[in-house]
Amino acid sequence: MLIFPAIDLFEGKAVRLYKGDYTQMTVYSENPIEVARDFEKAGATCIHMVDLEGAKSGTTPNLETVKKIACETSLFTEVGGGIRNIQTVSKYLDAGIDRVILGTAAVKDEAFLKSAVEKYGERIAVGVDIKDGKVAIHGWLEKSELDAMEFCKKLENLGVKTVICTDISKDGAMQGTNHALYKEMSEEFSLDIIASGGVSSIDDVKKLAAQKLYGAIIGKAYYTGAIDLKEAIEEAK
Repeated sequence: MLIFPAIDLFEGKAVRLYKGDYTQMTVYSENPIEVARDFEKAGATCIHMVDLEGAKSGTTPNLETVKKIACETSLFTEVGGGIRNIQTVSKYLDAGIDRVILGTAAVKDEAFLKSAVEKYGERIAVGVDIKDGKVAIHGWLEKSELDAMEFCKKLENLGVKTVICTDISKDGAMQGTNHALYKEMSEEFSLDIIASGGVSSIDDVKKLAAQKLYGAIIGKAYYTGAIDLKEAIEEAK
C-alpha cells in the first residue's frame, strides 16, 4: 500500500479543515514546498494535494505552488479541488502533475468525465466523498442523492482506475477511519482505492494495508505528530 501524505492548500499555505468546514481551518505551514520536501525525506514517494480555494471557485489559484512541488521533488503528485473542465485538467497535467482528481464535476458532468478518461486514461482519478452513504459535492457543502456504491460501479464501468474515497464524518476528527467501508469497496470493485479521512494512527495504517488497499492518505495525523510518516510508510509496505 502506498502512503500519500497530504497538503491542503489555501492562499499558498498548507492548512487543514475539520470535517471539510472552511470556518474551522488550521494553518500548519506558510511554506508547502518545505513540507513536501519533509515528506520526501521521510521516504514518501507520493503526495496528495487539494486546492481548497479551487474547490470553491473552480479556478486554479494554487497552481504555481502545486507546479513547484511537482518540479522540485521526485514525488508522484496528484491534485484535486475544483477541476471542472478539460482545460483545467490539461493545465495541471501539462504543468507536470502526474494525476488529477475530479470531484463534483465527475458527479454532475458525465460527458466531461468520459472525455477526460478517454484523453488521459489513468492520469484521471475521481474523489468519492461520502456522507451518510451518499456522494457529497461542492467542497462537501452539499449532499447529492447519488448512492456512493452505485457511483463507484459506474466509475469502474467508465474506465476510471483510481478512486479517492473519503468518509467526511471521519475527516480531520482523529477518531480512526472507516475500515468497514474500505473493506466493502475493495471486495466489490477492481478499482485502485485510496482511503482518505480519519487515518489517525499506525493501527489504522496496518489495518488498511492488511486489506490490500492501493493507498491511504495521511493528513492531520502527520501534522499533529499522531503518526510518524516514516513508520507509516514502512508499515504500509
